[in-house]
Amino acid sequence: MSGPCGGLPEAVELPPAMRGTAARAARAERVLADGRWRPGPADSAASAAVLARLAAPLPVRADAAARDRRFQRLLRTVLHHLDGGAVSPPAAALLAAVACAFLPWHAFPNPPVAAAAPRYGTAVHAADGTGGAPTGAGETLLPGLTGLFTRLAAPLPPGAVPLTPAIGPWRLAHAGRFRRHGRPAPGVWTAETVRCPGCGEADGPWTVRCDWRVTVLGCPCGAGTREHGLTFSEVWMPLAEGQWATRDS
Repeated sequence: MSGPCGGLPEAVELPPAMRGTAARAARAERVLADGRWRPGPADSAASAAVLARLAAPLPVRADAAARDRRFQRLLRTVLHHLDGGAVSPPAAALLAAVACAFLPWHAFPNPPVAAAAPRYGTAVHAADGTGGAPTGAGETLLPGLTGLFTRLAAPLPPGAVPLTPAIGPWRLAHAGRFRRHGRPAPGVWTAETVRCPGCGEADGPWTVRCDWRVTVLGCPCGAGTREHGLTFSEVWMPLAEGQWATRDS
């Protein structure tokens, strides 16, 4: 019997973030089946890139490290298209949910090469407590996600026009700093702490509001800014794991 994410077995125990991903994928399946979402060119192109990672065959030497590198490449492809700003809000919500599931592979097995590259501090622990990413749990998501992204990447039937369903915004609180990262030259990273334009504080607690297009940071002093220059993942990834993933936004 399949669970909410296509081929996901109901008996598999998933971490909370992965359960949120399965729920988001199930919602995407429903709106596609109902004809309420007909992906446009940007959504289809991003979906095709993610699908290529999802459906990639395992290397000949399919040991744990090779499996984890596959997930790491998947996560980085998802973040690239999430931060590109070209996809629709429902596609951004789905990509963010996929990134939430595969966040343990951000720096595992290969940490970022630059000292100032984004580091989000995600704890990585195996189910048995020995360390490492939850590779087996991640693999349970692959069949369902592959089927979903296959549908999203498919061209529209002749005569059909793109249709984007409405999706609600989200609002959360975050106590801590946000860092904006740049790459002015190959192998060179910069990092800058985001500060309130009103009072100059950097530690919040920030009120984060996002409509899947624009993110606004609100400071306790009452000032708010959308001129922070942060990419979507630079705002979203430091938030508490799974904090928004199960919200029906």
